[in-house]
Parts: sequence; C-alpha cells; structure tokens
Amino acid sequence: MLPASIISSVEQKLASVIGTGTRVTSAQPLSGGDINRAFQLQTTDGTYFLKYNLAGKYPGMFQTESLGLDLLRKPGAPRVPAVLAFDESGEYSWLLLEYIKQGSPGNGFWENFGVALAQLHKNSSDSFGLDHDNYIGSLPQSNRNHSTWHEFFIEERLNKQLALVRNKGLIDSALTKSFENLFNAIPSIFPKEPPSLVHGDLWSGNYLCDENGNPCIIDPAVYHGFREMDIGMSQLFGGFAGRFYESYQNAFPMAPGWQSRIDICNLYPLLVHVNLFGGGYLASVTSITRKYS
Repeated sequence: MLPASIISSVEQKLASVIGTGTRVTSAQPLSGGDINRAFQLQTTDGTYFLKYNLAGKYPGMFQTESLGLDLLRKPGAPRVPAVLAFDESGEYSWLLLEYIKQGSPGNGFWENFGVALAQLHKNSSDSFGLDHDNYIGSLPQSNRNHSTWHEFFIEERLNKQLALVRNKGLIDSALTKSFENLFNAIPSIFPKEPPSLVHGDLWSGNYLCDENGNPCIIDPAVYHGFREMDIGMSQLFGGFAGRFYESYQNAFPMAPGWQSRIDICNLYPLLVHVNLFGGGYLASVTSITRKYS
C-alpha cells in the first residue's frame, strides 16, 4: 500500500504543477525494480508512474535521477519519461514521472533505437564526468571531471569499485596485480574521442517500447564518458538485437576494434554487480583482467 503521506504530498505537487485540484484515485503496485517500490497512479488528471523509498536510504537518488532524465532529453535521442516532481514526505522520498504505456516492438524498432542512441551520444562536453555525482543501481557513482577518458575510467569507475571489493575481502594479490597491469595498458586500449553523453546503465531492463513503437530509456546513471560503455553494457546481459548495433554503427561509426574493447568497458558494471550481489561475478572480472597479468 502506498503511504498516505506520499499520496498527500503528490497531490499537493501535482496541484502546483498542473494547476488543478488533482486527486489520486488508485495506486497499483508494479513489479520489476529491486531498489525502490513502484506504483502506477491513477489520478483525476491522468496516469503517472511513482517510485519511493526511505528518505535516508539513498540520499539524493531521485533528485539526480530527475536531472539525468532531463539531460537525456535531446532531439533525436530515445524518448525518456517526463519528470513531474520529486520530494520528501515524512520518512519517504519519491519521484513522479510520466507513465509510458508499453507497446510491442515492430518493424524498424531496433534500427530506430540504434540511430537514436547514436544521436544521444553525439552530445558532448569539455570533460569526462558530470557536474554532480549520482547512482548506479543503489551504489553512489562518482562523476568528478577529468580531461582524459583513461583517467576518468581508472579513477572514478574502476578504482572506486575496487575499493569496495577490497573492503569486502574479495580481491587477492593476483587480481590486484592484474588490475595494475591493465591500468598501464588502458591509455593505449581506448581511442581518443570527445566525451559523449551516455545513459550509463543501458541493459535490457532499462529500455522499453512505447505505445507507438518507439524506443524509450529509463533509470539512467548519466555522465559524459566513452560511448562504448553503453554499447558494452547493452551486450553484458543480452536482449538487444543485432540490427541495433548495425544501425548504430552506420549512424555513428565506432573506432575499429570496438568489439575487443567491450570486455574492458564491462569491467565497471561487473564490479558494480560484485558489490551489489556478491562474488559470483568475480570470475568474469578475473577472466577479463587475466590477459594483462
């Protein structure tokens, strides 16, 4: 059941945004998320998507998610849900979004998705990072700016996660040495490219098809980074058709050898999964880094 304090707070916010005396008429629980509780809200002014959590559990999560969604809203890029409001009510924090009715992917969905992601990635910045930190899943994500990708990738992505793995006692001297060797190799592994605006957590659970057959992306972990990070993440757990990659490559060709860089890109989400779900993912990390031992 949705707490009454959240319903009251949402009604007040909607009244200020829409300008009417909006009332929540029903709240239907939704499945799929493992961090926050989610609901489909029926109101006197329409249908919305709401998620909430304890306010002190993940400080600033919904504020940074709303910022990330707004950043991703670019011409020609995949659709993102509009942000209506976020707030705290008593012990809870919540985020209210446009409710996107889901449809079935038709002909051209994957081609359109590839082109749209390429269009998103063409948005750039002066440095790698972001002007604020955010979250990847339920873990804080550091976005301190760096002038080069290899510095950002090592310091703000791999080292931050390795410190957590080390605190859990899951890393041995051999793996530590493998990472040291990999860090020495990373400047020569990645081609020099301007920073791209990336979704940051682009796996199959974070896209959907809307009622018009258009691709939509949700639950971002946004920053300006190396665009193959999104491509790599999309391959980590599957769920993306080959036509998606062909279309992307035609619209915004990646540097030769991109397939060989996917495993290195995916070290970050794999380490995140080690820290979130345990050492079962450590074998994949070890396998990728072992070639640099």
